[in-house]
Amino acid sequence: MSTKTKWVIDPSHSEIAFKVKHLMISNVKGVFSEFNAEVLTEGDDFSTAEISFSMNPASINTGTADRDNHLKSADFFDAENFNAITFNAHSLIKGKSNDEFTLNGNLTIKGIAKPVSLAVEFGGAQADPWGNEKAGFTIEGKINRKDWGLNWNAALETGGVLVGEEVKISCEIELLKVKAE
Repeated sequence: MSTKTKWVIDPSHSEIAFKVKHLMISNVKGVFSEFNAEVLTEGDDFSTAEISFSMNPASINTGTADRDNHLKSADFFDAENFNAITFNAHSLIKGKSNDEFTLNGNLTIKGIAKPVSLAVEFGGAQADPWGNEKAGFTIEGKINRKDWGLNWNAALETGGVLVGEEVKISCEIELLKVKAE
């Protein structure tokens, strides 16, 4: 029987970010400041990872309070009625090299669960100066916001729409090894 190792996200060294087209000409970036994850691995083998992640949609920050409040509203995340966006992985598949993976799982927004695939790059594992074991990952992917009922938009007089449908996900994750079970 192999040992299960528990890892948790280190929020002070991690970022959950996204970009979406605005006016069809530029990208607006946002981040979420409240999130957590638990990862269970067989020993230290991340290819065996069981991953559960959640974030608070009310913690969104795009740098503009009015936009953040609109994104928290029922037009988008409806943060008053849905206090968590979750991701539960069901497979982590090794890619061409030992540090590339495809992460497959279900993303749930506003109570709607849909499958997504994300590209993962393993940055490595290292002990910090205090002896804590850490592991780093870059995670990227794309989703269509309308798949989760995030449909609000406004037509532009010149054609096109105010907000793009494609959302680019970009995460920098540092995990902290907690204990073996």
